[in-house]
Amino acid sequence: MFYRLARPALFALDPERAHRLAIAALQRKPRRLPPPAGPLASEIAGITFPNPLGMGAGFDKDAEVPDALLGLGFGFAEVGSITPRPQTGNPRPRLFRLVEDGAVINRMGFNNGGAEAAVARLAARSERTGIVGINIGANKDSPDWIADYTHMARAMAPHASYLAVNVSSPNTPGLRALQDASALGALLDAVLEARKADGALSAGRLPPVFLKVAPDLQPADIDDIARIAMDRRLGALIVSNTTVSRPSLASRHAGQAGGLSGKPLKPLALETLRAFRRATGGALPLVGVGGITTAEDAWERIRAGASLVQLYSAMIYRGPGIAREILAGLETLMQRDGFATIAEAVGSE
Repeated sequence: MFYRLARPALFALDPERAHRLAIAALQRKPRRLPPPAGPLASEIAGITFPNPLGMGAGFDKDAEVPDALLGLGFGFAEVGSITPRPQTGNPRPRLFRLVEDGAVINRMGFNNGGAEAAVARLAARSERTGIVGINIGANKDSPDWIADYTHMARAMAPHASYLAVNVSSPNTPGLRALQDASALGALLDAVLEARKADGALSAGRLPPVFLKVAPDLQPADIDDIARIAMDRRLGALIVSNTTVSRPSLASRHAGQAGGLSGKPLKPLALETLRAFRRATGGALPLVGVGGITTAEDAWERIRAGASLVQLYSAMIYRGPGIAREILAGLETLMQRDGFATIAEAVGSE
């Protein structure tokens, strides 16, 4: 109710300024423990997730508030994307609310304070519980992007529940080419090896590697990515990032360049998830992202093959209570459809 009252004032602000206010509010929020494992718990990539709903990358770019996000009820929080060196990102304005469409367009460009600052914050929470994934990227002006990902894997592995390799942002020119089969295998081999280096162990174990992919892929690309991911025994595929396509949109911001997220992304993200489910045959866990706003949306993604789901844009429109609302709805839907666990429901559509 408080958020519904505050939203008009927040929406009167520039979206980036409103976002910084949200981060500041979470930094001041009294600490709450992450949710305990309950009826929605499941194990993926050797990690026991207390529930399947996570905060997606992009909200907490600099790992400033992962514990506050877990305190809102999210089963896990993914921070980043973080790059080796600080990066200002693309010129402003670069973040647009499409209120009429329940959507967001961003062309942020991996703006973040760099690895060193993020490591300091993550190291400071080393005694805290809760699942925190770290989404890693490359600096735009780097002469060797694979070297950047290697550096990030080595630096972040000791602090990560899992590493998410982001090669699917549309806002760094050329980055999505790393999804090509010829480049992807070499990149993943380097990352998988780097997380072992220099004693880079998280809580005595190597963090699994997840790969975040775009929704704007051809069927042959999906087959190649699925094969490479299974060959390397990745922990999961995160399906999917924002889209550069443009369905019919009502907002005056519809023509802005960048990645589209929110409700209009849902059909494409859902179909891409189904395509990866077919390509992997259920042998590799999938994380469903894109257009998830309600418990029904999350349940549909789980029934389509997602072991976990993430959101971000929906919290802009529905506020910080969204996690607990969706989780309550998921438990009801699971019971309604006769499933004892989330794992039983995955891919059951």
